[in-house]
Amino acid sequence: MHAYRTHTCGELRAAHVGQTVRLSGWVHRKRDHGNLLFVDLRDHYGVTQCVLLTGSPHFAAIERLRAESVICITGPVVARTPDTVNKDLPSGEVEVRIEAVELLSAAEELPLPVFGDQEYPEDIRLKYRFLDLRRERLHKNIVLRSKVISSLRRRMTDQNFTEFQTPILTASSPEGARDFLVPSRLHHGKFYALPQAPQQFKQLIMVSGFDRYFQIAPCFRDEDARKDRSPGEFYQLDIEMSFVTQDDVFAAVEPVMRGVFEEFANGRTIPAGPFPRIKFRDSMLKYGNDKPDLRNPIEIADVTEAFRDSGFGLFAKSVAAGAVVRAIPAPGAASRPRSFFDKLNEWARGEGAGGLGYIQFEAGGAKGPIAKNLDEARVAQIKSACNLQDGDAVFFACDKAPGAAKLAGLARTKLGDELDILEKNVFKFCWIVDFPMFEWNEDEKRVDFSHNPFSMPQGGLEALHGKDPLTIDAYQYDIVCNGIELSSGAIRNHRPDIMIEAFRIAGYDQSVVESKFGGMLNAFRFGAPPHGGIAPGVDRIVMLIADEPNIREVTLFPMNQQAQDLMMNAPGEVTPKQLRELNIRIVAPPEKKEAEKKE
Repeated sequence: MHAYRTHTCGELRAAHVGQTVRLSGWVHRKRDHGNLLFVDLRDHYGVTQCVLLTGSPHFAAIERLRAESVICITGPVVARTPDTVNKDLPSGEVEVRIEAVELLSAAEELPLPVFGDQEYPEDIRLKYRFLDLRRERLHKNIVLRSKVISSLRRRMTDQNFTEFQTPILTASSPEGARDFLVPSRLHHGKFYALPQAPQQFKQLIMVSGFDRYFQIAPCFRDEDARKDRSPGEFYQLDIEMSFVTQDDVFAAVEPVMRGVFEEFANGRTIPAGPFPRIKFRDSMLKYGNDKPDLRNPIEIADVTEAFRDSGFGLFAKSVAAGAVVRAIPAPGAASRPRSFFDKLNEWARGEGAGGLGYIQFEAGGAKGPIAKNLDEARVAQIKSACNLQDGDAVFFACDKAPGAAKLAGLARTKLGDELDILEKNVFKFCWIVDFPMFEWNEDEKRVDFSHNPFSMPQGGLEALHGKDPLTIDAYQYDIVCNGIELSSGAIRNHRPDIMIEAFRIAGYDQSVVESKFGGMLNAFRFGAPPHGGIAPGVDRIVMLIADEPNIREVTLFPMNQQAQDLMMNAPGEVTPKQLRELNIRIVAPPEKKEAEKKE
């Protein structure tokens, strides 16, 4: 018989009755029923109930064991009586009668119980992550993550993509988020950087003559944490393709996304047909952002003209000064009590707005402070623009276009939740396309890149020479699912002349471009294929499939909000010897020096 186990704790069934087996695992919980002691033994695969009679020589030893101690038991498999079968447990028809037991590792008193679903503070969970990971929900999430990655990899290779690994130690990027820097021991005063993404390398792979590349790529960015973004590091399904248009990228990516979400759907659905394509400007108008949650049926409408020169002076004056008015429908909300509208008004003030005006459409006519100051034609104009019926209400955001879009988008999300109108058990994907190539930088009073400076402008060099920069769109796109941006992508600008002109419009001299991006430009001068790609975030994909609100719940060893690893005590200090080898001296920041002087 094997030293530790003949079967796993999730394997035993009625067919094993009568066999003598050996199991090893953690003591999940114990239950003392007087003459019987029940031990639920758990391993990676499941739980098996084991039973010990009072007269057993092992009774006292097992009774003293703390939960999460590791033991090895040997004994026969017996059938449970019909009234004691546990239908919630795959092994629930049987139990193992303990005849021999060996303590493999005793557990101390637990700072975090594994049995049960109690919520515990983040710092405790992260410091004792190895215990947290033993808990059923989190353990399943991490296994799910592995299965999702395997599925992604299989689907990519099935489409004739080739997996390559790109460098981890590379050069610092002059654009994007903050780099994590790594000092060089051999080249004093110089630094490597961990890659924010394999962007330049994957483009160079295309220039090198390869065709369809992918990688489950680690990325490193020194940026703040959010619920859908880990501080420090994350993984993405990095993709690049040669000789492709935007449509070709979509055709390659959609089956992968649809396939992996359907594989792990667990009763949820994905609408049939190609993912909808929404122009950036339309998305900002109809949804108030560029990552719309299409489960929410609310669509924002522009009703600026209904308030121009109207009797509602507050909006009329703002419109005359260049503001716009966005209407956010609230289906079925007209009959809600006054407190519902007051609560939303206070919420808007909390978001930095002056408030959130509204109209209620009832059978007897329109009601509310705004309706009283508008003539019937203007009220009817608003009702028609928003496709409203009696019984509905509508809220308004009035500001300059960016501010109005932001508040309207937040209000749309808020109303979707408050009214509980989001479509259930569905994954709704879309592509956001036609991002503007440039935008006006109000602070610096100049044209600037709006999204990705390395994207191909629609119309190429001719558009850059002949059109108003603020009217030029780029071949840039995002893929969004249920309001979560999974990735940005683009058809790349593979021509040095077009790249130099695009940067010139944004205020960068050619010498600056050559200095910052000389490696890429040099490669492009030796023959570069038209190419494009995308990089959906693996962590966000798993978060959506697992239906978890925070990316920490699908990551093995995440950092806390302050980018600290509480379990491994990172970041930590290093020895003077290590610093000398790197020719580095630590200088305290000015505020710390001042504090030390006062002490």
